[in-house]
Amino acid sequence: MMKLSLIEDQAIQARIAGAETFDRIFAGIRFDEIDGNLLFAIARDEDCASEIEDEFSHHLAVVATQVLGQSVDVVVVLPKVLQ
Repeated sequence: MMKLSLIEDQAIQARIAGAETFDRIFAGIRFDEIDGNLLFAIARDEDCASEIEDEFSHHLAVVATQVLGQSVDVVVVLPKVLQ
């Protein structure tokens, strides 16, 4: 398991969604660590975590693969209360 740096976390954040969507569901997200091909993220609540996984997990996997330079196939988004 590898902990993502603040720069890697922010680089992934900077490449996702438009401003309105970001403010609504991505504000406060933290891309935390990678384990093999799994990227773990922490969202502010359960609703945001669910929507991010359902609507943006593929896009996040593509962006994270580019930023991290290693294959990310699955994005697991947990609500902050469960981290």
